[in-house]
Amino acid sequence: MESHNNMNLDMEKDQEKGFDYSKRAQWLRAAVLGANDGLVSTASLMMGVGAVKQDIKIMILTGFAGLVAGACSMAIGEFVSVYSQYDIEKAQMKRDQTRGGEAEKEKLPSPTQAAAASALAFSLGAVVPLLAAAFVKEYKVRIGVIVAAVTLALVMFGWLGAVLGKAPVVKSSLRVLIGGWLAMVITFGFTKLIGSQGHMYA
Repeated sequence: MESHNNMNLDMEKDQEKGFDYSKRAQWLRAAVLGANDGLVSTASLMMGVGAVKQDIKIMILTGFAGLVAGACSMAIGEFVSVYSQYDIEKAQMKRDQTRGGEAEKEKLPSPTQAAAASALAFSLGAVVPLLAAAFVKEYKVRIGVIVAAVTLALVMFGWLGAVLGKAPVVKSSLRVLIGGWLAMVITFGFTKLIGSQGHMYA
């Protein structure tokens, strides 16, 4: 009887570990996606400005502004979204009179933690192109270094996202990489086009 009880306890522990891993994997995947957003959007902004302005200070300031604005936007959006979920679940708990409903209290999401995690993830991704450009004064070399650093980070984020999401690694990494490249190329190209037309009418 005692061995049977011990076996049940072990199974419950394993289930709890599996549940915790699943939740942790979801958070990690969300963090990777947030970091990827920060990486692509900030790098694209910097490439867009770099298409018409070669000054390193302007490029860095643009990237930093994109980091701050993007992190704030991600934090606010996540806070509002999770708080809405929090309110819905809390209202459901009040209607639920069973013991299971009471146990759910510990699983309610934290809007503040979600907002902070989202802002942090975005900022970590955005730092990559900023650091890549910070110490390179030569314009063409700076652009090349940014592209190389962003390419490496895109592959890494694509791989992590695939592993955590249990998706095909190669296909997922290629999608992330091509998507990031397209974002930078399109931003660079359109800004270059508009900038050249501006010079014509100046």
